[in-house]
Amino acid sequence: MDYMTNTFTRHEIDQQVASLGLAGQFVCLHASLESFGHVEGGADTIIDAFLDAGCTIMVPTFTGAQLEVQPDPDQMIERNGWDTTWAQSLPARSDVVYSPELDLVDESMGEISAAVLRRAKRCRGNHPHNSFTAIGPRAHLLVDDQAWDDVYAPLRELTKQRGYVLLSGVGLNRMTLLHFAEGLAGRRQFRRWATDPNGDAVPVSVRSCSEGFPNLEQSLGYLAQEATLGRSESRLFPAAESVTASAALIRTDPGITRCGDPECFQCPHAIAGGPIL
Repeated sequence: MDYMTNTFTRHEIDQQVASLGLAGQFVCLHASLESFGHVEGGADTIIDAFLDAGCTIMVPTFTGAQLEVQPDPDQMIERNGWDTTWAQSLPARSDVVYSPELDLVDESMGEISAAVLRRAKRCRGNHPHNSFTAIGPRAHLLVDDQAWDDVYAPLRELTKQRGYVLLSGVGLNRMTLLHFAEGLAGRRQFRRWATDPNGDAVPVSVRSCSEGFPNLEQSLGYLAQEATLGRSESRLFPAAESVTASAALIRTDPGITRCGDPECFQCPHAIAGGPIL
C-alpha cells in the first residue's frame, strides 16, 4: 500500500486475491467497494485480480426495483410476502422488457456488480428481477440455465462445481446462497411479476427477506476462511457445505430466519412455507 496516499495498488490487490488460493475456482462475490478503501483503478482492479487468478466470478445484478409490475387481479396469491395494497400500487406494465443484453441494474447492487455488467465479455442470466452476471473462463456454465421460473440455477451450479461465496465488507444478509438453501429446506419462492415480450404480466420466482440471515452466524461461521482484501474484512465460504448446513438448520428451526422488523410481510410467509400456489 502507498502509505502516503493510503491507496492499494493493483499489484497489492493481486497478491491478496492470490493468497486466497482460488486459482481456477468459481466465486460468487458480494462486496462493498467502499470497504476496500481506496483502490487504484477501483472496481475494475478488484475484478481483474480475480480474473488474473483464473477465477470465474459471479455477482448479483438485480433489477426488481425497475422492472416489477402489478399482477392481473386473477394472479394475486396468498402468503406471497407482500402487502396486497402495495402490490396493487405497482405499474401495470413496464416499457422495458428484460433481456440478458441489458445493462440495467439496481443501484443497491453496488459498483463491483455494475462494473462486471459493463464488461464486453460478461454473461448475464435470464431473469428480470434477480439475474446473476458472470465473467471469466467458464462464465456461461454458471448463468446459462437461469430462467424466469428458475432464479437460483446459477447458485445450484456454483454448489455443484464446489465453488465459493466471498463476502467483502457485507454480512450474511447479503449472501444470496442462503435463499437457495431456503428452497432446499422446503420453502416455496415468492412470486413477483414482470412484463414479457408480448406485453403480459408474467410471474417470476424471487427471493425472500434476508435481514434475518445473520441469525445463522453461529452455525455457519466455522465454515468461513477469513481474509483481508484492501481494507475489507472478508470471509470466504465453501458453497456446497454452506448450503447443506443452512438448509438443515432452516428445516429444523424455520423461525431462525425471522428478521427483527415486526411489520415485515415476508418473514412470516416464508417461515410458513411460502406462497400458496
